[in-house]
Amino acid sequence: MASPSNYSTAPVSEFLLICFPNYQSWQHWLSLPLSLLFLLAMGANATLLLTIQLEASLHEPMYYLLSLLSLLDIVLCLTVIPKVLAIFWFDLRSISFSACFLQMFIMNSFLTMESCTFMVMAYDRYVAICHPLRYPSMITDHFVVRATIFVVARNGLFSLPVPVLSSRLTYCAENTIKNCICTNLSVSKLSCDDITFNRLYQFVAGWTLLGSDLILIVLSYSFILKAVLRIKAEGAAAKALSTCGSHFILILFFSTVLLVLVITNLARKRIPPDVPILLNILHHLIPPALNPIVYGVRTKEIKQGIQKLLRRL
Repeated sequence: MASPSNYSTAPVSEFLLICFPNYQSWQHWLSLPLSLLFLLAMGANATLLLTIQLEASLHEPMYYLLSLLSLLDIVLCLTVIPKVLAIFWFDLRSISFSACFLQMFIMNSFLTMESCTFMVMAYDRYVAICHPLRYPSMITDHFVVRATIFVVARNGLFSLPVPVLSSRLTYCAENTIKNCICTNLSVSKLSCDDITFNRLYQFVAGWTLLGSDLILIVLSYSFILKAVLRIKAEGAAAKALSTCGSHFILILFFSTVLLVLVITNLARKRIPPDVPILLNILHHLIPPALNPIVYGVRTKEIKQGIQKLLRRL
């Protein structure tokens, strides 16, 4: 690496986001489906939140946790997609130094907050099926409040060093980010400093948070499956599993898109660099768009609540 003296050391006040550096003609074609997915995600999550708020029968811990998931989805979408569409439609590529690192913090922290929320929802289903008599005393409104504080505090604190470390790097003459969003790896590679610790922290913190959540989710569903297999009453096992079906589908959506994104980043040398960029955008759109739809279709109480809401309009 060339010495820092060979670069301009003028402070960087903004970055330029270059979406799909090799296939910029994609932008016009992608803008329409991305816009439709964005509107679907916003509308579906807003409808779900309003339904849970207005329908008294949905004022239960399980639905409060679903509301938390919807709020996280909305914030993630609003943090990423409007800027991407502004680039596609109006060529507004510039993003300020502070806005870039704020976006980086929200993406990193809210991604792990969603994972942690799935873990809490898995615990909720575990208690409901494995300890049904204790469920009313264990899973209360107070439990939801404490769980929400834990979700926000744990993931916010562990994710905060990622943008802080990146913002403290020295950025040289180059300020063009070859991405639609301010990911840590895309931004930090523009620095003329050593970024080994920066990348190592994100890797360790990210996989510690996501990995621990995944382990607890798998354990919860293992205990649930074990308890269901012991049920001998006709139809009871199917009914018990159906209460977990929506949650399990959401976890599959979240995990599958994330896994594909990780694999494509690891195989970056073998695939076009624009593919991981597109998958990163879709990861902030597809789960938020599908989560409320899955619960709305599969959960009778929510479906009835939405029908009542529509009749009021």
